[in-house]
Amino acid sequence: MRASCPSRPARVALAGLAVVISLLASGGARADDPASQADALRASNTSLATKSHQVLLRLYSLQSRLAQSAQRLEALEHRSARLEQEQESAKRQLAIARESMAAAHGQLGERLRQLYIEGDVDPLAVLLGAESLDDALSALDGLNRLADQDQHIIEELTSARAALRTAIARLAARRAELRAALDQAKAAHAYLARAQAQQTAYLAGLRRQQDLNRSQISKLSAQAAASEQRSEDISSGGGGGGDGGGGPPPPPPQGGSKVTVSSTGYCLRGTTATGIPVGWGVIAVDPSFIPLGTRMFVPGYGEGVAADTGSAVKGAVIDVWFPTCAQALQWGRRTVTITLH
Repeated sequence: MRASCPSRPARVALAGLAVVISLLASGGARADDPASQADALRASNTSLATKSHQVLLRLYSLQSRLAQSAQRLEALEHRSARLEQEQESAKRQLAIARESMAAAHGQLGERLRQLYIEGDVDPLAVLLGAESLDDALSALDGLNRLADQDQHIIEELTSARAALRTAIARLAARRAELRAALDQAKAAHAYLARAQAQQTAYLAGLRRQQDLNRSQISKLSAQAAASEQRSEDISSGGGGGGDGGGGPPPPPPQGGSKVTVSSTGYCLRGTTATGIPVGWGVIAVDPSFIPLGTRMFVPGYGEGVAADTGSAVKGAVIDVWFPTCAQALQWGRRTVTITLH
């Protein structure tokens, strides 16, 4: 409820309080002026720049870890290839040992068959059948050498085959361990790559938002400059009101329609509902009663333009703007007959 401005001091104070309350109610939407929005966007860009720097640091760390992971993968893959070659070589050697073992067994069997066919190989028979002692010793020595040679060959082949089998089993175990380590390294590398992609996308989003903010700041700055110019135009065309109420009010214009309204002074800062900043000559109206953009003359105030609205401004009610709250309180609430033109 807007208070009147009686002569008694107590009622004047109450009227001033009522005026302030009505100003807050009618001008609550005026704080979103382009300059304030631009300042908010600049603060947002500062925060985005800080976040971008933090993301860049994380990306640097991820890239370093990815490089180390790639080196580890390369080393593990090289070791895996080398172990595979060693395993294949051991398998080939084992196959050769098996073939040699089979050949040695074949030679031994063939020699036994020949001895069986030729007759008794008993040492006494050899001695008795020899023409001389030297022939007998030579024959016995030959039999021993053949037996020792065959035994030695078989023992070496058996030992080599066992060693190769052990080596192949050991290589298989090492390859299994290396394969597990390689799988873990690949999984870690893939995780780092995904994290890098996410951080890169996040950084790109932050930079896009900064670009959008900069574009919006430019638009808002231009809008604020235009609004300031419109405000100056309104103030310069506001007759006696342009001096802030300090000089005598100009006479009402000739012609135009007259209407009696209840007026209240307000002093809030910010932007009007039409987008221009508040200033002398800005008057809040009910657009259904007085269309926005209508020029008017307010007795005791001067020229003004319907350039604002307010939730408490309904019907035959107007709010006139003053640069100081003291002036608004001095105006208080009063009934005036305005001239629309």
